Amino acid sequence: MAVAGCTKCIKYMLFFFNFVFWLAGGVVLGIALWLRHDSQTSHLLVLQFDGHQAPSTFYISVYILIAVGAVMMFVGFLGCYGAIQESQCLLGTFFFFLVLLFACEVAAGIWGFMNRDTISKELINFYDSAYIKAVDVTGPAGKKEKASKVLEVFHGTLDCCGKGDDNPLFKQHSAALCPKKTDDTGSCHVKLIELFSEKLYLVGLSALVVAVIMIFEMIFTMVLCCGIRNSPVY
Repeated sequence: MAVAGCTKCIKYMLFFFNFVFWLAGGVVLGIALWLRHDSQTSHLLVLQFDGHQAPSTFYISVYILIAVGAVMMFVGFLGCYGAIQESQCLLGTFFFFLVLLFACEVAAGIWGFMNRDTISKELINFYDSAYIKAVDVTGPAGKKEKASKVLEVFHGTLDCCGKGDDNPLFKQHSAALCPKKTDDTGSCHVKLIELFSEKLYLVGLSALVVAVIMIFEMIFTMVLCCGIRNSPVY
């Protein structure tokens, strides 16, 4: 069994898009691994203070991306092989996984849009809890020291200092907590928002490109399956 004419062109176009999809899966996997091991986020998200771990919502999203990237590479290979072999069974399986991935991506995109500020807000709240303990003159010395160490990690990692509220108590300790403070050093609240906004923008752009490729692949897969079914048997 072999397709001919326009259907044969569709076959090779589907193979090309599947190869691009496979590469996109590798890119998504690479971006996810980079986000997981990025020095800025990893230094902040391993922090512990007052019995609480830094919020892990960001890492949950990253682990989902790692899984999606791995599945994309598998599905891309399945689509390439199915297109070359002109196998309706393989192409049908590929189409099923593609629809499933597309649905998951749309659901994840909606969830991410609705919770786009959650990650930065959680870390801001974590920073603020350490900030309050660090400037509390009536608190236990041990807790103040631990809180100060947490703030030092934030300040050193993000090149920021304080919440930007000119707290007089914080000013008394700012020389110790922000040893590298300059006139350009900004608020940690602002820096946290910028940090995760940039990373989420990168994730969103990658998801949009992949979604466009998926739509073309679904169309080409349906056309090729119809062409294989209607092609003459030799």
